[in-house]
Amino acid sequence: MFTSVDDVSARLAETGYLASPAVATTVFLADRLGKPLLVEGPAGVGKTELAKAVAQVAGARLVRLQCYEGVDESRALYEWNHAKQLLRISAGRDETWDETRTDIFSEEFLLPRPLLTAIRGDDPKVLLIDETDKADVEVEGLLLEVLSDFQVTVPELGTIAAARRPFVVLTSNASRELSEALRRRCLFLHIGFPDEELERRIVRLKVPGVDEALAASLVRVVGALRAMDLRKVPSVAETIDWARTLLALGADTLDETVVRDSLGVVLKHQEDVLKASAKLDLDAL
Repeated sequence: MFTSVDDVSARLAETGYLASPAVATTVFLADRLGKPLLVEGPAGVGKTELAKAVAQVAGARLVRLQCYEGVDESRALYEWNHAKQLLRISAGRDETWDETRTDIFSEEFLLPRPLLTAIRGDDPKVLLIDETDKADVEVEGLLLEVLSDFQVTVPELGTIAAARRPFVVLTSNASRELSEALRRRCLFLHIGFPDEELERRIVRLKVPGVDEALAASLVRVVGALRAMDLRKVPSVAETIDWARTLLALGADTLDETVVRDSLGVVLKHQEDVLKASAKLDLDAL
């Protein structure tokens, strides 16, 4: 998909995703080496958006597996259309079981879920396995065959191998440790909070109505909040939300009144709001 690291940066920027050199380099290598990309970092720093941006620049279909506690093989890989199978069995009362079984365990009755969908067909795809750390440990076993050989075994049909490998992105907020077997199959990328200059550029790109001076002040205040011992520090997504809030309020500067009235946009816990209100010194920023 990409010819160089600079090509990654330029094409992602066209979608509105400003990639750091580390991000652009790792995406280029994942594409060139055909390896899945494991992206870790705090919530709201652009892990999921990276997969979306790659799909957009590649003209690829985005296939998303949203992980959660309790997700299983039938939700991640495939399941059989049991209602349709029962109808087929009822319609073929005069057939032998061997004849019926051959029919009902065919492609017509298969319901592919994200992992199987991603490796079927020869159209370009980006497989996003989102919040992998929220799934049970057993789910990682389902991923190993897909990420190792890009194939899925359906006992009734055999092994289905990818005609065209998808670009795979796994995201994790590191709420639990992923297995070494899974990590070994991936290139690793950590996306943290951007530096001040990059975050300012992101704000100006996502909220073009905010002028340079206000964007700079906003980013400095967010940086000061992240330096505090808060229960939940502001993410990049919340910085952008705050910029949009200031624009909606018609604010052209960040004064104490504006900050106090809009802190709930970036801080999500009352103890954090109280702590920030007491410690934040706008004059020192």
